[in-house]
Amino acid sequence: MEIIHVSAECYPVAKAGGLGDVVGALPKYQNELGHIAKVVMPMYKTKFLLDNIWDVVHKGRTNIGDYWFDYTVIKEQTNKLGFDLYLVDINGLLDREKIYGYDDDTERFTAFQVAVVDWIAVWVHHPDVIHVHDHHTGLIPFIIKHCYKYQHLHQVPTVLTIHNAQYQGIMGWDKSHLLPPWDSWKWGMLDWKNNINPLASGIKCAWKVTTVSMSYLDELRQSANGLEALFEYERGKCTGILNGIDTDVWDPEKDTYLQEHFSVDTVTAGKAKNKRRLCETFDLDINKPLIVFIGRLVGEKGADMLPAAISDSYYYIGREMNFLILGSGFPEVEAQLAALQKLAQKDYNVYIGYNESLSHLMYAGADYLLMPSRVEPCGLNQMYAMRYGTIPMVRRTGGLKDTVIDYGEKGGYGIVYNWASVGDITHSIWRAVDLFEDKAKMSEVREKMMRLDFSWQHSVQQYLKLYEALLPQKKEAPEAEGEPDKKIV
Repeated sequence: MEIIHVSAECYPVAKAGGLGDVVGALPKYQNELGHIAKVVMPMYKTKFLLDNIWDVVHKGRTNIGDYWFDYTVIKEQTNKLGFDLYLVDINGLLDREKIYGYDDDTERFTAFQVAVVDWIAVWVHHPDVIHVHDHHTGLIPFIIKHCYKYQHLHQVPTVLTIHNAQYQGIMGWDKSHLLPPWDSWKWGMLDWKNNINPLASGIKCAWKVTTVSMSYLDELRQSANGLEALFEYERGKCTGILNGIDTDVWDPEKDTYLQEHFSVDTVTAGKAKNKRRLCETFDLDINKPLIVFIGRLVGEKGADMLPAAISDSYYYIGREMNFLILGSGFPEVEAQLAALQKLAQKDYNVYIGYNESLSHLMYAGADYLLMPSRVEPCGLNQMYAMRYGTIPMVRRTGGLKDTVIDYGEKGGYGIVYNWASVGDITHSIWRAVDLFEDKAKMSEVREKMMRLDFSWQHSVQQYLKLYEALLPQKKEAPEAEGEPDKKIV
């Protein structure tokens, strides 16, 4: 099969979160199984762009509304990521240093999607599947099915994967002219609550929809930032497939970011060496359990509760543990975490920003990873942590619920709690300190975690089965379930 992944992110080209990690790994493993998986993404001004050699494979011209633009598709020459990587260059729109955060993001990603379809439309063959990721590419299934210029592609199956349904790319109907001329009878395929909603449109128009964990799919029927009724209505074509991790990149035995490597058989000594490096760098007490947080400092990740949870832990439990925070996000959370440094007694530090090398060292050297997420569609951090023998402390939600079992339960290996609250976080910290003192149990849990398999192998097979089920249907491309022009609200 030939599978075209279309995404706003792909590690190591450009990454803001888990979306980039998934798109940087899934196609590689699909190729290893003998398929042809390719990635198409915007051409940002990144280090990866400047450090590699590119071939121009296509030049085209199209428009969004009255704005006509030239676009260029370039391909990385060496296949160094394990798959063909294509970047779409639209001068003045996509060639910027940041992925998101511009006032014209609506125009940027609409132009990107139109350019991608415009390019595929002139191929001498059709790909077997077009796999789009999140709202930034959610309009592609609609464009293929209902924009007149591209309807010769309507038999190409489309799959939408939702990595985070909180972000939907909503735009007003005054932006409808940005799309290529389309069948106005199908306006309901764009609309959700009187706006154009790219994520909702993707759910309606894609042949199949996947989420990045089974529990997250269940949760979206109750909490999906306004799309709950749509997920319930379209549940027949929705599937939860748990993300995997790239075990070539995340491997404590050969991680290029580490100076001290270790395996499941040498985990105690190996982690001790990495912990010492961390503690010396950040002025922490190596004899205390080291609890780390790695991620965006935003409410979705529960980061706003960290300052109070850390302070309460020192007050109620005592200064029996170290905390090390890596991340950036809400300025007020950053300021509160920075303020705690003044009160540190060789037991607290924070690094505001993003540092890939430091994150690997923290997974390798920490005793625990704290993830008090309010929303966690899948979560990769807990899988990275377990591969490095670092015990996850997670709230029971989304993919965290699917991947971590409390060590107090049969076969368990993590610390799990039910509520995104300061009290539950503090109680989990108390349990972590208690477990740390039981060296035999700690070693048992570490070894059990490191032997778990969170690789892509199983998940890739699920995606391939999903694609294969669509191929016999190509001659009779389906509409969204229900009446295609019905407004579902």
